Amino acid sequence: MVLKFIINGKEFRMESPVQNNIRRLRFNADEMTQQKLADEVGASRQTIVAIEKGKYSPSLVLAFRIAHVFQCPLEEVFIYDPFEDKFKKKST
Repeated sequence: MVLKFIINGKEFRMESPVQNNIRRLRFNADEMTQQKLADEVGASRQTIVAIEKGKYSPSLVLAFRIAHVFQCPLEEVFIYDPFEDKFKKKST
C-alpha cells in the first residue's frame, strides 16, 4: 500500500506497512456496501474507499469502530507487516 502526502505543494509517497481486509469482510457481511459501513462507523463513503485502497490510514478510534462492526479483532481487519515498515529508529 502506498500513502501519498502533499506538503508545501510537493508530493511524497511512502509505502505503508499496514494492509486491510475490509473489502473481504464487507463481502462476507452479506455484501455490505461501503456506504453502509461508513454510516455504521460515522465516516464518509470516500473515507472507506480510501482506507480500502490503502490511500488513507484510519485513526485508531475509526479502526476499532470498523472492527466492532465486523465483530472481529482489530488484527483481523488491519495487518501490520514489520518487514514493510521503513521506519528506522535513530541510534543515540
